[in-house]
Amino acid sequence: MEFPFDLAPVLGERFCVVDQHLRPAGRGGTVKREELEQQLRTVIDELGKASAKAQGLSTPVTSATRMESNRHVLYILRDTCPPRGAVLGFLKVGYKKLFLLDRAGAHLQVEPLCVLDFYIHESQQRRGLGRELFEEMLKRERVRPEQLAVDRPSEKLLGFLRKHFGLWDLIPQVNNFVIFEGFFSTRTAPARRPFPRPRPEEPIKPYSLSERDFLREEAEPPWPFNLSRGSPVRGSLRPFLLRRDSPGGDAQSPPEPAPRRARYGGVGDGLWGWGWDQFEMDLGWVQV
Repeated sequence: MEFPFDLAPVLGERFCVVDQHLRPAGRGGTVKREELEQQLRTVIDELGKASAKAQGLSTPVTSATRMESNRHVLYILRDTCPPRGAVLGFLKVGYKKLFLLDRAGAHLQVEPLCVLDFYIHESQQRRGLGRELFEEMLKRERVRPEQLAVDRPSEKLLGFLRKHFGLWDLIPQVNNFVIFEGFFSTRTAPARRPFPRPRPEEPIKPYSLSERDFLREEAEPPWPFNLSRGSPVRGSLRPFLLRRDSPGGDAQSPPEPAPRRARYGGVGDGLWGWGWDQFEMDLGWVQV
């Protein structure tokens, strides 16, 4: 894939590694830095469109904007022949947190290196360039082929992995990723935290302290029903409590004394006199 500008200042050597910062790998010389960054964005966008077209996708999965918003790494393979060179293909990888199934059907949460996009130009296929690109990525990332997880691989890509890396046995997944036999054998299971054992000097207790206090505590009726027979009773509650404490329970309590009439015949005196006597009666200490 050719471009109308020199790729040497943009991509540098034969293998160019681009991350989310989108920094040109080569030296620009007289070309401004902003211009080189724009040229790199153009290369990434065109490679994404070519890969989507080859896979029959309606939307590219690789673009400069997507690279900026994700921690993915783009391995670009270019032809260094003058005058301008050409891009031969690319491979995009990145680490992702996945829930995967092992052979026994157990769910495991892992974060493997994932193959997210792969493309070799149609005119450069079957020349070993794809294998060369994969091997360069595996060497720099320090992983083995069976440790990879592949996102939505095509039959062509699966055949490529079988032919060059011996990845035959697939472990089916439900999240559109594909892993291979040996993926879990290279990963150590997380250590399980042991349960704390009780101290030998402390016996095992059936209830906690708060539960034992609750069980020990007796239910008590609310006031004034919690008063004992010898408790002093005052005011208007005396007849009711005396009736409750009577042996039969239904015995008639003595009638309450009638309110005393006022000593004077005036209306105002009568009101004040009755109210004062009633107040004394409620207090329970007036003697009639």
